[in-house]
Amino acid sequence: MGAIVAIVGRPNVGKSTFFNRLIQRREAIVDAVSGVTRDRHYGKSDWNGKEFSIIDTGGYVLGSDDIFEQAIDKQVELAIDEADAILFMVDVETGITGMDEDVAKLLRKVKKPVFLVVNKVDNAKRAEEAVEFYSLGLGDYFTVSSINGSGTGDLLDAVVEVLPETEEEEDELPRFAVVGRPNAGKSSFINALIGEERYIVTDIAGTTRDSIDTRYNRFGFEFNLVDTAGIRRKGKVKEDLEFYSVMRSIRAIEHCDVCMLVMDATRGFDGQVENIFWLAARNNKGIVILVNKWDLVEKETQSVKEYSQKIRKAIEPFTDVPIVFISALTKQRIYKAIETAVEVYKNRSKRIPTRKLNDIMLPVIERTPPPAIKGKYVKIKYITQLPTHYPQFAFFCNLPQYVKEPYKRFLENKLREHFDFTGVPITIFMRKK
Repeated sequence: MGAIVAIVGRPNVGKSTFFNRLIQRREAIVDAVSGVTRDRHYGKSDWNGKEFSIIDTGGYVLGSDDIFEQAIDKQVELAIDEADAILFMVDVETGITGMDEDVAKLLRKVKKPVFLVVNKVDNAKRAEEAVEFYSLGLGDYFTVSSINGSGTGDLLDAVVEVLPETEEEEDELPRFAVVGRPNAGKSSFINALIGEERYIVTDIAGTTRDSIDTRYNRFGFEFNLVDTAGIRRKGKVKEDLEFYSVMRSIRAIEHCDVCMLVMDATRGFDGQVENIFWLAARNNKGIVILVNKWDLVEKETQSVKEYSQKIRKAIEPFTDVPIVFISALTKQRIYKAIETAVEVYKNRSKRIPTRKLNDIMLPVIERTPPPAIKGKYVKIKYITQLPTHYPQFAFFCNLPQYVKEPYKRFLENKLREHFDFTGVPITIFMRKK
């Protein structure tokens, strides 16, 4: 978890194509919900079993070339601050431009590993032409073609070598991240909990720039409360600070145990909130949805029940998520919110003894076995929970390839019915006996 690789360079050198290639095989599998990180220039990749996040900084700089001149320095500075390794991409077709030289100048001062990547090298002649990039003073370079992928392997081998080893610290306190759109009331919620104006709350969107941790103790349960800057829609990532806030939110989600997703009741569960929800769900985090500003909603038109149903409709098939209606302003149910997050945390770390699992689930499976395919019957013999940070189950059977999604969902629902996993994503694997 946690290593970040940034791609920098001027426009049109092929950063996005390269980025897409890196996250592709991952995203295709991971991302059943389309359009979640697609437009976000942020994704996960792994190479030789090492996982890292990758950012295409170009995606954050909008505007024409002259604006770009100023923006590219910012882009590089951001990458330098946030990333563990930097890929500086240049293009063999155009050769070295003034802008490339500017970037190189910034990167020569950097203490972090910088990889010079010469793109569009798809034949021997171009490989020879790439020699001119030595003059950028960044040492050796890697030649790649982001269109057909050649050279990527060698580059990634070198990159994962230098990425920091991330150890999971065991005795760390549980981390509850408060996430949501700007102005949903995240800071007000945290203020109400902590009871002191630790954060300045104003109505200007995006005043909380950084994620801040607070140790918190309630119900005899101690945890870290992480306040994040609001995740912003891509069209609004105009100023570089926004880029930080998006990065921080993503990081906060990746590093937390439970996400408390604060939404504004008056604005509804819109696409942006949904994106954050799926980002948390795909990272297998516990989730609690907090509907804030409930005191401002016309109660005649909207009951709690109706409003909850709307949200659940939007998050299908993962609907087993607690929804708490709060008002940070009047402090209504804010402790209920924390209590719920604690329950979700416990659900996420729950271990079910194998014997109990089999005693309950095998009869269920016997009553409703997987549908036969081409006359072949699937027999599930044995179930066990895997020793991971969040609930994953292996079902051992004779023909794992014949068990399709709908049946896996059925199994998941049964697990939820018998063991409380509210608020926690579950993964089910079919394994060969």
